[in-house]
This record gives sequence, structure tokens and C-alpha cells, in this order.
Amino acid sequence: MTLAQLQVFENPESVARAVADNLTNAMAADIDTRGECHVVLTGGTVGIALLRFVTSTGSIDWSRVHLWWGDERFVASDSPDRNVGQASEALINRIDIPRENVHPIASSTEVANVEDAARRYSRDLEEFFGVDFPHFDIVLLGVGPDGHVASLFPHLPGVTETGLTVIPVDNSPKPPSQRVSLTLPSLNAARRVWLVAAGREKENAVRDALRSIPAEDSPVSAVRGIEETILFVDDAAASAVHVTRDATE
Repeated sequence: MTLAQLQVFENPESVARAVADNLTNAMAADIDTRGECHVVLTGGTVGIALLRFVTSTGSIDWSRVHLWWGDERFVASDSPDRNVGQASEALINRIDIPRENVHPIASSTEVANVEDAARRYSRDLEEFFGVDFPHFDIVLLGVGPDGHVASLFPHLPGVTETGLTVIPVDNSPKPPSQRVSLTLPSLNAARRVWLVAAGREKENAVRDALRSIPAEDSPVSAVRGIEETILFVDDAAASAVHVTRDATE
């Protein structure tokens, strides 16, 4: 696995713009060299903000892009808490992407329980990537103040899951309690993992991302892409690692 790189920007907006620029360039390069690009989207303030900037940066052949999610809240399909709904408003409804290239996680409107939602998403991944773990090109991840990524929270069983690509989460400490999440092996099978964090409340999690500590204590410490791992953070989130923007440029 790769060592994590740290890139520091002035504020949340500049983080979002930087990730959007990098994402646009990476998608274009992958389409040119590999014919397609599989991107895992994230929610959160910065994660959704960067999608709005993607629509105004460059030109992408969206028929060659597939969009996935690292996690989803198991709520009704029209709930404002749904990551897919927020991403649709910010990006998907503004671009010409085939419906079959968008792969949302099932809602409570569509399946009976969170276990069914996890099984359906696992089958979707298997159809594209085979029985092994999915090999995404780019995984975008937000970072919680407690170090959680996707819906993998410290000291919950899902953090140590190694055999499944997707898990149901019944006891999330952050509401809503029921969620569906990719596992660490699924995230770590990606070519690139990009983590985004902004705000002073994320400073300890950003520090953990650069250290070697047990995943159970801070899941962000265990996320690494095969080719590249980058933390895109603002000054406030970087404050615990004692770096400046000049040092990361």
C-alpha cells in the first residue's frame, strides 16, 4: 500500500475546488488510457461541494464513467439524508451520464431491510468486478472527527471485516443508525484513495490518517490506495500535524 500524502489548502472551498480539478483530470486520463473510470463518491459538506465544481471544470465523456458510493444511509429514497440524492442535485442531474452507469445503494423504500440492501449492492459490485474485491479507479472518502470513513466506525465489528465487500450497519453512532458500507478491503483495493477533511474538529483524524495505529481505534489510519493515497485538507484540519500549505506544495 502507498504512504499517504498530505495536501493542505486555505479553506473548505479551496479543498473542494482542488479535489474537483484533480478528479476531472484523473477521470479524463483514465478514459483516455483505460477506456473507462469507476469513481466512488462520498457525502458530507466538502464531498458534495466538490461535485458542484466538477460540473464547471473540463469536459468528460460521462458515458465512460461509472459512479458508486462508499456508504449510504438506509432511509427512504426521497430522504434528504441520502448521499445519492445530494449527489444527484450537485452533479448527476447536471451531466449527460447514462442511468445504467449510476449505481446507488438500495433505500428502505426499495428493499425490506438493511441486510437486503447490502446484499444487493454486493451483487451489483460482483457483476462489474467479479467475485474478488472491486477495483475502483478513484475512491473519495470523507473523514469523521472520530476517524470513521464510509460507515466504518471505531470499535464496531465492521471495521475488522475482511471477507465481505459490503456490510450492513445497524448501530451507527451517527444517525441514522442503519447504513450500508463498503469494507476496508473494498476501499483498499482501489487504485487511488482520496480523503477530504475540513475544520478544526477533524484535526485528530487527519493526524491518525498519517500514523500507523489499529484500524479499530481510527479506521482512517487503515485506508490506503494501491497506487496513491492523498489527504486533501484545509488549514484547520491540518493543525494537529504542524504543517503549512507551503510545506505541501
